Amino acid sequence: MKCLIAALFALVCAVAAPATAQTAPFDLTGPSLRIQVTHAGQTLPISRVPNLSAGDRLSIKAELPADQSAHYLLVAAFLRGATNPPPKDWFFQAETWTKKGRDGLSITVPAGARQIILFLAPQTGGDFKTLVDAVRGRPGAFVRAAQDLNQAALDRARLDSFLGAIHRFDPGDPARFEAVPPLLARSLAIKLNTDCLQRQVDLQAACLTQNRDSLVLSDGHSATITEALAGTPADLAMQIAATPQGGLGYYSPYIAVVRDVVRILGAFQTAQYQYIPALGLIRDDLIGLLLNAAPSFHSPYSVLVTALPMVDAPQIPPLRAARPDPLCIAAPGLTLPVEGAPLVYATPFAHNMALRLKRRDGTTIDLPARADAEAGGYRIDTAGLDLATLPPTAQGVLHGRWGFTAFDGPAFRLQTPTGWSWSPGGGSAVVGRVDAVTLAGGAATCVEGVSLRHPSGRIEPVTWSANAAGDLTIKLPLEKARPGTATLLIATTGQATPATLPLTLFNEASAIDALTLRPGDMEGELTGARLDAVARVTVGDLAFTPGALTRRDGRDHLILATPAPVSLTQGQTAPAKVTLKDGRVLATTATIAAPRLRPEVIARTVARPPSLLTLADETALPHDATLTFSLRADHFDGRETIEVANADGTAVTTLVPGTDIMLQNARTLVATLAPARVFGPSIYGPLRYRVIQAGTPSPWQPLATLVRLPDITRAACSPDGCAITGARLFLIHSAGALTVPEGFTGTSLSVPTPLLHLSDAPAISATLHQTPAQ
Repeated sequence: MKCLIAALFALVCAVAAPATAQTAPFDLTGPSLRIQVTHAGQTLPISRVPNLSAGDRLSIKAELPADQSAHYLLVAAFLRGATNPPPKDWFFQAETWTKKGRDGLSITVPAGARQIILFLAPQTGGDFKTLVDAVRGRPGAFVRAAQDLNQAALDRARLDSFLGAIHRFDPGDPARFEAVPPLLARSLAIKLNTDCLQRQVDLQAACLTQNRDSLVLSDGHSATITEALAGTPADLAMQIAATPQGGLGYYSPYIAVVRDVVRILGAFQTAQYQYIPALGLIRDDLIGLLLNAAPSFHSPYSVLVTALPMVDAPQIPPLRAARPDPLCIAAPGLTLPVEGAPLVYATPFAHNMALRLKRRDGTTIDLPARADAEAGGYRIDTAGLDLATLPPTAQGVLHGRWGFTAFDGPAFRLQTPTGWSWSPGGGSAVVGRVDAVTLAGGAATCVEGVSLRHPSGRIEPVTWSANAAGDLTIKLPLEKARPGTATLLIATTGQATPATLPLTLFNEASAIDALTLRPGDMEGELTGARLDAVARVTVGDLAFTPGALTRRDGRDHLILATPAPVSLTQGQTAPAKVTLKDGRVLATTATIAAPRLRPEVIARTVARPPSLLTLADETALPHDATLTFSLRADHFDGRETIEVANADGTAVTTLVPGTDIMLQNARTLVATLAPARVFGPSIYGPLRYRVIQAGTPSPWQPLATLVRLPDITRAACSPDGCAITGARLFLIHSAGALTVPEGFTGTSLSVPTPLLHLSDAPAISATLHQTPAQ
């Protein structure tokens, strides 16, 4: 009998109590009571009254069949505590078999009352006095019974709501069966056996409802009580339950301890009366009594006992939003996810509920709200709502009445589908792979679907998700896409046409490994991959433009030029932006390395075989000559090498110590270059050099202009011009008004003047001398 209450109420045996045999459940239909409550001039049916207050006017009438043969005495008794018997004038009776008694009781809740308990007793003579004496003699037992009967009725309402919803399910809709029971369980605070959802569809409902002893949990008003009682020894839990807080009846006795109502009332059994608890199922203003034992109309007669809501200050339901907002107000079947108070789903205690919204002009509008346990929240009636009157994000508060008391529930942010503009928030669409982009600035909660229109015009749906900040993350299947301008199509609730957003599909972006600058340099070096796509680089106020691009060790090396020297100091770092030719911008960090050696040419000598041509430009270097030049710098260590290259870097030679370089002193070295030997016959144009000291090259600097000269073996000149004979005369560009034809292969040529311009550098001239007389 330790778990008798579980059988009596068809609910749950206490966690702390061992499983034992069950007795009959409450499945016998008894009489009904019609009850209305008037408070401060407003009348509500008992189903909407979670608590009573002193001064409330109660109308209580027994609903008995017209042919009722047994005479029932209706008795109402107010209680004021376990140790304080109520006065005799707190008891009221109505003889239901008489004309006056059929009208029932009209009574007022007296000041100081805490509970009200109702009796339906068979007429025996002396029955009213017997009941008064029983209650006044043991008020604590009836206080306890009133608490437990109230709580049991509330738990039964939740359980019936859950089971009724489960039984309404269509077995042919497995998706709904998978989605809705968890919402029901959350809304009604019901313990859900998730293993049932793994069974065959036609077995799921039976599985979910087969073990009622493990279904009902806390009712949401009593988190602190539930936590205090969980695991508490039974005797201590009983003491706690007798306290004013425990006595409120707002915790589920099926969480911590079983409250044996039958045992309590059984203590009053006499030869004349036995007390039967009656579970009240409330519908509108009618309380239908459920019994677990058949009443007796012979001695001992059965007295039916039930209770009305507690007399206490209203406890507003602790509603809270079940998941983060915002929500889309234009969504079909808009539901505000609400949890924390399962009684709002199982009873009509919360009524006249509405969502109050603030319009653009500051006025408010109330939208009707209806609790829906299967949807997991309050469904909002948005019919007739003019979305244009609302701001893009509207603030709404769920409010209504808890019994006679107005209350505000949780607040919600609701988005309208208009007044927004999507813009790129991050990421880039790179062809050849599945890529992702982020969009910001729109009503993410109102998005119904996203599609991608390729540059070819083909449209395909894409997967997307919204984060807590309201941004959209869109996955793009671009494995076979081509670069170009695509379009994102964003379908929004309530909008006839999707929003469009241009989207550039890129080739794979450049990869930046490092950006190195040196103090005093007017250039930098960028290393990475695909650096041919770089348009410019900025570091603070310095703007760099791409120069020579080379590839070494599997990586690109891009020289960057800037018009002003780098003024940063060694060891510093600075943020930099690399702008690509397609408009994308990559962030990187510039590293300031040690200053470079800065040598300068202080002398040069050109030695060449005898020739009939003399070059006027000192920077010109004949191809068949040998250049000896000296460099000066702050310090040479004798291990330096010198690289000499043409302008585009296609021809490079390295001068090495001991062979081509000799150190004069710590500040000066002398180097020798033989162009014909190191470059071959086809290289010409500007030459540049840099000194590499300890692996670090100095900046490139101009060295000379390499020119190839024709091999003139005879020249005879007169005032009218010169007649020349020789080889490679195509290396002459022009002489006066004469331009040598491109690809000239002749061995003789008449020119109007001895001043010749060379093909390798037309700006450089050579003076022709006559062949010496023999």
